[in-house]
Amino acid sequence: MKLRNSLSVLLLEGLLATGACTTPLTPPKGTGTTGGSTAIKYTFKELAWQDEFDQNGLPDPAKWGYDEGGSGWGNRELQFYTKARSENARVENGNLVIEARREQLNPGNAYTSARLVSLGGAGKGGSQAYGRFEIRAQLPGGRGIWPAIWMLPDDWPYGNKSWPDNGEIDIMEYVGYDPGVVHASTHCNKYYFRTNNQKTATIQVADATSAFHVYAVEWTPESITAFVDDKAYFTSTNERTGWEVWPWDHPFHLLLNVAVGGEWGGAKGIDETAFPQRMLVDYVRIYRMKAE
Repeated sequence: MKLRNSLSVLLLEGLLATGACTTPLTPPKGTGTTGGSTAIKYTFKELAWQDEFDQNGLPDPAKWGYDEGGSGWGNRELQFYTKARSENARVENGNLVIEARREQLNPGNAYTSARLVSLGGAGKGGSQAYGRFEIRAQLPGGRGIWPAIWMLPDDWPYGNKSWPDNGEIDIMEYVGYDPGVVHASTHCNKYYFRTNNQKTATIQVADATSAFHVYAVEWTPESITAFVDDKAYFTSTNERTGWEVWPWDHPFHLLLNVAVGGEWGGAKGIDETAFPQRMLVDYVRIYRMKAE
């Protein structure tokens, strides 16, 4: 979701807002391979963390936290993100539901939604450095809708300790005015959207809003590769010239959200008749990386 959606935006604006399932799993098919003089092959078979969303109610508080607020998130977004409110985030029928609604709970915000953050550290396991991050989801549609599945760092050690110096990984972004087009990107000090040189690619997913697909990245010390249904379509490669081009060497966590409007999502306006809109998430699975 780029700078406009990161918590660092709030820091920069001075507005700091501040049980594993036993379902049998099939290991993912993808592998990563580095370039260079000595190729290293990686596999991602060991499950480190998961949520299968098999218990109705609010998202598991041991696994998920919330980003709250309606400041625009650095991108002129229109929604107010709520916390632990079932109308905006709930588990039902085996899916996590993140729902954007046209309603005003907070002055200045005509919409509500939710932004969930996987909880890492202290043995919680919802963040790690390297691995495969896999999410099976059905996306919302409608002009003005902007769902995202993405990653931010747990800590901010580089540069001015804010975005984009410490990196971002966009596993999946989708804007409702451009149906069937899924985006993956990385952002860092040297390559990011404000300078229009971010590393990015798109793939056609014609039924993204009517069917479930598996959105994933495989992250290694050499590269970050994005997949849809195990089809690779984007790779960001480590140039080995410093943190300015490769800050991805420390733990990152996941974010799941549905934004409304914004500089990108709202570029073609908003269809006010399209609401509510829901992103459905069947599961989230994080696998450890192993070099072979």
